[in-house]
Amino acid sequence: MITRKYGRSGSETAALGFGGMRFENPSDIDGSAETVLHAFEKGIRYFDTAPGYCEDKSELIMGQAIPEMKKRGAPFTISTKSNKPDGDELRAQLETSLKRLNVDCIDYYNCWYVRTMEDWEGRKRRGAVDAILKAKEEGLIRHAVFSTHLAGPDIRTVIEEGYFEGVTLGYSVMNSAYRQEGIDAAAENGLGVIVMNPLGGGLITGSGDALDFLKVRDDQSMLESALHFLLNDQRISSFLVGFRNKADVDSAVAAVESFRPYTESEMEHVERSISSDFNSLCTSCRYCDVCPEDIQVWAFQECWNHLKLKGTAEGIADRLKWHWSASLSELERCTSCGACEAACTQKLPIIDRFAELESALKSL
Repeated sequence: MITRKYGRSGSETAALGFGGMRFENPSDIDGSAETVLHAFEKGIRYFDTAPGYCEDKSELIMGQAIPEMKKRGAPFTISTKSNKPDGDELRAQLETSLKRLNVDCIDYYNCWYVRTMEDWEGRKRRGAVDAILKAKEEGLIRHAVFSTHLAGPDIRTVIEEGYFEGVTLGYSVMNSAYRQEGIDAAAENGLGVIVMNPLGGGLITGSGDALDFLKVRDDQSMLESALHFLLNDQRISSFLVGFRNKADVDSAVAAVESFRPYTESEMEHVERSISSDFNSLCTSCRYCDVCPEDIQVWAFQECWNHLKLKGTAEGIADRLKWHWSASLSELERCTSCGACEAACTQKLPIIDRFAELESALKSL
């Protein structure tokens, strides 16, 4: 298994990590734990979970597997999270996670799901950040980190405040422009980088041949093209694939093992594909962030990508809510002034897409 450094911590981890939010049958704790153990035997060493994942079963599943992984000897790391802004509530959730996971110390503890800068200020003001740092001093966690869907410049702001040793962020070949500055800032400040949603929430591998232009080699699968793009960036410590079962583990491990570093011309192909061959797809560059009504234009355009490639609006409302802290009601403020379209570097018909997305969501 390919390994990577975790920032300046001196530790290493496998580049392929286990995302514990998609177990096929989470009610089957023993069977799901076998998927975790299978991944461990395949060389995966970073295991990520959270309260609430998989009907609130994910931490229990990991906790079932952890004693057996300890017996097998190879080192591994556990990541979990809390999105509680109140310090006392976060501490209580941390203590519950320790019991569920059957550990005395959590390797990476995330200040979870920082969505907006206002949210971030609330985490500091209400004690969540202080509670994480205190738990680290007490030896209950090893590394204080944060998880976010913020834009790159905002991620930089949080990083440069100096509280954290690592960042978990949504990143893929499809939204690299949107969060690139976050990865740049992490590298500059010695933070580890864990990537979530490396397959664009399944959009990349589920798009048929619509994204074939992202392949740099004739024999690459879409899964390989998505993961190889990340593997080629040495600043990324690990990326989390959400495994449903052992077959998912085997497919992802095989994709990682087939990696060969991209040549300069192959990287140019990917960059050219992202900047030009996306054609009608929004690349989340966020130049459209000029709306006088404060509509999160980029969020709706990214969701339009999902509508276009999947052919269904199913799940888009949840994506707006949980990834972007947005809702369809924002579009009621649109005056069709055209400021976003004038700023768009791709000259996309943004206002028409608002209407198309709105119609699709209301028809569900």
